Amino acid sequence: MIDLHSHILPGLDDGAANDEQLLAMANAAVKDGITKITATPHHQNGSFTNPAAVIRKEVEKANAFLNEQNVPLEILPGQEVRIYGELLEDLEKGELLPLNDSSYLFVEFPSNQVPRYAKQMLFDVQLAGITPIIVHPERNSVFMEKPDLLYEFVQNGSLTQVTAASITGRFGKKIRSFSFDLLDANLTHFLASDAHNTTTRGFYMQEAYEEIGGETAQVLKQNAERIVNHEAVFSEQPHKIEKKGLFQKLFKK
Repeated sequence: MIDLHSHILPGLDDGAANDEQLLAMANAAVKDGITKITATPHHQNGSFTNPAAVIRKEVEKANAFLNEQNVPLEILPGQEVRIYGELLEDLEKGELLPLNDSSYLFVEFPSNQVPRYAKQMLFDVQLAGITPIIVHPERNSVFMEKPDLLYEFVQNGSLTQVTAASITGRFGKKIRSFSFDLLDANLTHFLASDAHNTTTRGFYMQEAYEEIGGETAQVLKQNAERIVNHEAVFSEQPHKIEKKGLFQKLFKK
């Protein structure tokens, strides 16, 4: 199993703080059935700046360390880029790092905001040959309130990734419900852990895939593999999320 989103590299952001925590997270990932994991440190989110060259160096060090410890986990390079005005310029400079050097880039929005320039920015990123993947949209209050906005982004070519812990209900019933809405409407294309540690922000990948089940779970797994292998991912025609009345909400998943 492949996990596309994690904060496993030590000392770069609010994830693993040192090699001890890196080792603990790596062992937890293996226990959850993960064989390859993309390290996606925060970049330009107001607290952390991790350009591509720094991440590549730390991935190499982390893999050497895990190899010494006989941990059967491969760390791949990636980055979680907060959307910002100079994103395109930095992409051209090589400071941004698509997942495993593919043509897919993680793009993060603030948890309670979708910038007005987002539509144009996502379009321009695609013109540059990169497909943006909006991470954890189910935890964004604007998308929850206005899901048609996310539908527009996906309809225009962006992809999205939901968090395993959202599926399992660890962020609450409302976020879990919205996560399944996204799945039902073909508005998300990947499942990943966004793991930060082994206590409060763990992996839960196996559990989440079991919750989703069926063909949908298989497609999500295959899409993660396609990215790692630099292949085109599978996406179905998205649909708008229907607004539900009180009766429907009471009997929602």
